[in-house]
Amino acid sequence: MNKYRTHNCGELNKNNKSKEVILSGWINKKRDHGNLLFIDLRDNYGVTQCVIDKSNEHFAKLEKIQLESVIKILGKVVERTKETINLELKTGEIEVVIVSFEVLGSCKELPMPVFSDQEYSEEIRLKYRFLDLRRKKIHENIILRSKVISFIRNEMNELGFLEFQTPILTSSSPEGARDFLVPSRLNPGKFYALPQAPQQFKQLIMVSGFDKYFQIAPCFRDEDARADRSPGEFYQLDLEMSFVEQEDVFKVIEKLMINLFKKFSSKKIISEKFPRIPYEEAMLKYGTDKPDLRNPLIIYDLTEIFTREDVKFEIFKKLVKSGSKVRAIITKSTSQKPRSFFDNIDKWAKDQGASGLAYFTIEKQKEISAKGPVGKFFSKESLEEIMKMTGAEVGDSIFLSCGKTSEVEKISSIARDKIAEDLDLIDKNSFTFCWIVDYPMFEMDENNKIKFSHNPFSMPQGDIDKLDLKNPLNLKAYQYDIVCNGVELSSGAIRNHKPELMYKLFSLAGYDKKQVDDKFSGMINALSYGAPPHGGIAPGIDRIVMLLADEKNIREVTMFPMNQNAQDLMMNAPSIVSENQLKELNLLLKKKK
Repeated sequence: MNKYRTHNCGELNKNNKSKEVILSGWINKKRDHGNLLFIDLRDNYGVTQCVIDKSNEHFAKLEKIQLESVIKILGKVVERTKETINLELKTGEIEVVIVSFEVLGSCKELPMPVFSDQEYSEEIRLKYRFLDLRRKKIHENIILRSKVISFIRNEMNELGFLEFQTPILTSSSPEGARDFLVPSRLNPGKFYALPQAPQQFKQLIMVSGFDKYFQIAPCFRDEDARADRSPGEFYQLDLEMSFVEQEDVFKVIEKLMINLFKKFSSKKIISEKFPRIPYEEAMLKYGTDKPDLRNPLIIYDLTEIFTREDVKFEIFKKLVKSGSKVRAIITKSTSQKPRSFFDNIDKWAKDQGASGLAYFTIEKQKEISAKGPVGKFFSKESLEEIMKMTGAEVGDSIFLSCGKTSEVEKISSIARDKIAEDLDLIDKNSFTFCWIVDYPMFEMDENNKIKFSHNPFSMPQGDIDKLDLKNPLNLKAYQYDIVCNGVELSSGAIRNHKPELMYKLFSLAGYDKKQVDDKFSGMINALSYGAPPHGGIAPGIDRIVMLLADEKNIREVTMFPMNQNAQDLMMNAPSIVSENQLKELNLLLKKKK
């Protein structure tokens, strides 16, 4: 018999009545009732209420013991009276009468309470993460994460995928985020890079003749932190398949996501056939390529309206003449909303750095007219045209924004979310997935130079022998993102497996043949020896668990995250290294003046 426990703290019930048991765990709570001391004993599996009478010789010592001390108790299971049953606990039908106890691990004064889930500062929580992880909510989140990863592994095996591990020390990549660099002791002056993703390796696995690969891959990017992005490292379900088209990848991921989200959440999935939304349509209708489809509001392009002579809104008309766009959001049946509702949204838009949101409400007495600060600038005919273009009706309101395409997309997108929240239009009890497809192969950077818009290893759409390389901004790629509730879970692509085509595409982005050979020597060389058509994707584990746990911050589903400055406060990383270590690596630190 295990000397520390006969049972864990989550399994005793009335069937164990009168049994002598040994339990070990942390003191979660104490309640002193004078003659009786109640102790909630907690371990990984649950909580058991234990009780000791004042007549017991151990009472005084147990009364003084610090919360979160680890103890072992010997006691007897008794059934609770009907009025004291606690239905919130798995063990709520019983309690254990303590006969004796032993301290296994004493606890100092706590810097934060463990028995409650109240908010504490990030600094305290991360410095004492081992205590933070004992708290119920985050403890359950980390267990959920483990179960999700195990489930994914089983599903991938069922789907015929093989799990392989790719190298952690690799070469630096010129694309994407900043690399984490690792100096080489045996190759002075040269550096490894930690992989931003196993991109090239997983393609090489396909070239090696394996048909379906996956791994739960650690990825390293020297990026700033965000609510949905950890600084430094994250994990993704990395997968690749040979002899596939875009829809074959979609079929695998849709099946996996549906099974996964049904298994670990009671929320409904709105559509099990995920909509395919072209990138250009997403940017027009939602202002973003990460749309939250729980939000029913749609953005409309009303630029054309402001070229009409019977529209007198001169500020917008001048901007439209200089190339600006006008976007509109229609809210149904909001004519009876107080003026403060509209003014608050206008003020909010100004707080976001925009010039505000113009608005009016459509009404009809004898004929169609518009009520609101800018309503007087629209004729009956122009309003009827707006109604025709947007499906707006009498009683609906229209919010307008005007500016350069990128600016108007940004404010329209966040305004769409803000208005939907204010009107309580979002079904919080659902998941809505979609695919964003048909991404442009290239885009212009801030210096008006051509650059890859997504993954440079993607296959362009269309007849490969007849690509219009003279107009690269017209080229679309077999690139796709999967989005759920406005959260981008992953990007993926059908890969370019033809070296000559890769040279041509890289040349459009300013890379000559030698640069491509130098930077991607392993890839280019491998593709020259007979490569199958292949494609893949890599959904983020952290973001999937965030959605399933209904958390807003990735820190809440990550066991040992860093803070906003990419520091591990618990382990004091990054840290200063010794002169000897630097010498071994042929490094010399240059101090900032």
